[in-house]
Parts: sequence; structure tokens; C-alpha cells
Amino acid sequence: MTVLSPPRPAAIDRALRDARTWCAGHTIDDRPALVHALRVAVTIGQHVPTPSQDVIVAALLHDAPEFAPAERDVYQALTAAYGTEVTRIIAALQVEHRALDEPDPPIRVDDQPVLLASTADKIVALTSLLRRAQSTGNAPAFFDRRPVLCGLLPHFRAFQRAAHPRLPASMSAHLDAALTPLERATAVAQRVGAR
Repeated sequence: MTVLSPPRPAAIDRALRDARTWCAGHTIDDRPALVHALRVAVTIGQHVPTPSQDVIVAALLHDAPEFAPAERDVYQALTAAYGTEVTRIIAALQVEHRALDEPDPPIRVDDQPVLLASTADKIVALTSLLRRAQSTGNAPAFFDRRPVLCGLLPHFRAFQRAAHPRLPASMSAHLDAALTPLERATAVAQRVGAR
């Protein structure tokens, strides 16, 4: 049983419908974007015994600003449908996503709802990344073609260390477990590339 198992609150049902609509035709980590959204929500529920409905709704819709039709004010639509807290969490996650394109992205761990959604997003993305690398049969070559991503791993490790005291222990451990094999694999890729 997960946070998405029926019976669900009406807002989560609506968020699932909206996520299906907005994610349709999009992919994240070589899979349908909806799968990513569902996994982020479920990951929160695996580590937080009674997560707030707003955090689960935000997890389901966290990529909506990227996928919603351009002619729509997605934040206005989110606020009308789900309230200001869901919109605030999603907007904060979007700021964090955009910051990853900048040198030395900031690390914020002071906002618990955003921290939970952000950590779950990282767990899902990094776990998927490792799965994809392993499925190629040549993980060093996979990572060698992704230098920007490899350059972000120290940031994700710094995030995990900063977030550790504020996260459920199991969630921090899950993020650590997602990061550690990636760090090992990219270290091998760097050694192979240096030869």
C-alpha cells in the first residue's frame, strides 16, 4: 500500500488526473514523465508516515510548469485547483531545478515540505540514472558522455549531508544509497578517461 493507493483524498485524485494530462507525451529518464511523478510521490510516502496532502500533490505535479501548455498560467491554475501551499512547493522545486544549470547552485534545507519533495525527486532521478547506466553494459562510457551530470554529484552529496539532520533517517539513507554507487561509477569513468 502506498500514499497513492485508494481510497485517496479528492485532491490527490485530481492531481493524478492533472499529472496524467500534463505529463502525456513527455519523458523523464527515458520513461514516461508520469512514472517519474508517481515514484516521487510514493518515495515520500515510503519515508514519511503521514505526509501532508499538499506535499504529495506537489510531488505529483512538480514538473507541471515544464509540461503544461504554454498559453496557460500554470501557477494560477495550480493555485486555483490546489491552493497556495502546493503552488509554493512546486515553484520552489522549479527554482531548484533551474539553479542546477548555474555554477555552484545553492543548497536550501530550511523548508520541510520542499525538502521532502526535493529529496524524493533526487532519489528517483539518481536511482533511475544508475539503472540506465547499468543497463548499457558500459557504465563508465555512459557517465563519460554526461560530464555535466557527473559535475553535479558533489552538489547532490553536499545536499544530502546538509539535509540529513532534517530528513527522516530512512530518507537520508535512501539518498545516500542512490548517490554512493553513482560516485563509485563516475570515479571509475574518470580513471578510465584519464588513461
